[in-house]
Amino acid sequence: MSQPTIPMKMSEHPAYAGRYPAPPEDGKAAFFPEKISREDCAHLDALEAQSIFLIREAYHYFKNVCMPWSMGKDSNVLIWLSKKAFCGHIPYPLLHIDTTYEFPEMIEYRNWAVEHHGLNLIVKINEDARAGRGAYAERGPIGYDTTDPVTVTHELKTEALKQVMAEHRWDALITGIRRDEDPTRAKERYFSPRTADFDWDYKDQPPEFWNQFTSSCGAGEHVRVQALLDWSERDIWLYIQREGIPIPKMYFARTGADGKRYRFRSLGCWPISGPVESEADTIDKIIDELAVTKTSERAGRAQDHHERNAMQKLRAKGFM
Repeated sequence: MSQPTIPMKMSEHPAYAGRYPAPPEDGKAAFFPEKISREDCAHLDALEAQSIFLIREAYHYFKNVCMPWSMGKDSNVLIWLSKKAFCGHIPYPLLHIDTTYEFPEMIEYRNWAVEHHGLNLIVKINEDARAGRGAYAERGPIGYDTTDPVTVTHELKTEALKQVMAEHRWDALITGIRRDEDPTRAKERYFSPRTADFDWDYKDQPPEFWNQFTSSCGAGEHVRVQALLDWSERDIWLYIQREGIPIPKMYFARTGADGKRYRFRSLGCWPISGPVESEADTIDKIIDELAVTKTSERAGRAQDHHERNAMQKLRAKGFM
């Protein structure tokens, strides 16, 4: 399993050359929230029950299931829900599509979480694209220093997913996307089919009356099961706090070199992920901040804004 080289000190990595500083070297890879159940989180029981139902339905109907894991807040909630659905054991592998542009502390968190949760993790890198060999020999290595973020996202994430899907032949992927993240994701269904070419026809989605889902697919096709589709960003944080789910520390505010405080709301490749100015260094502060912010969750993700309808084009071609 290939892994990007991590400098001895994270502060030396170019990922921390901008506004968001490297973490303190305290040896802790994860943040463990204190379990707090607020008065405004009673609706979480219904969301949890629905998600567990969708996860179990997927495992019942499909023979070869996998769960993509980005290591972010949503996919860590999916780990928690999966363990609840199957009595503490996750009966399917997790998949991390590694672009080799992960923040060093996210790789550190990944290694910690595999041991902590006992995960069966598959890591996939589009090695040919990064090295500029094979089908990429003529165009050369794919990276943020050679091409635009939409192309990098497609080649290092979507194409890598196609490669690993062809190898393992999964017929269902349990994903952590939410409707409130992006207008394109709002068009999804709970069980959303993809063609053998990974195409998604967002103009012709199957109806889902009375919990009747797309529960089969043809050769080479697969279904994406969106177990968190009805959750909001605020719901995710309320649930993390209620359950005490361990998460990466990059969601909390740190003081930058300019004296201002910054945190991440959405985590992606470090060359194209920007932090937001924020004083939120606790979950309560994050929840309060979400009640008044007018900035979208993915505002700091450059690939979403590179061109008009960039996210819709990426997702139509198979992007998560």
